[in-house]
Amino acid sequence: MKITILNGKRMRYNKSTHEYLKRKLQFPDYYGNNLDALWDMLTTINAPIEIILLNDEAVYENLGEWGEELVKVFVDASEENDNLIFTII
Repeated sequence: MKITILNGKRMRYNKSTHEYLKRKLQFPDYYGNNLDALWDMLTTINAPIEIILLNDEAVYENLGEWGEELVKVFVDASEENDNLIFTII
């Protein structure tokens, strides 16, 4: 199983967060840089992966309500896709 660690302290602004996620999760160039596109990518992962989020408090502090929605996309996608495990540490 692949393990990818995301650092919430690296998520400071919406646009740069999407760039960070695209790089860390190896999304294709056509990734749409929005929460709907993130949902699409996460729910179609077809190989086992665990995504670990460190410093989640920084996500909420830096990104506010959008940060909460971002984390919810990961949680909901992990419930939808059996290949995806999402853990907050």
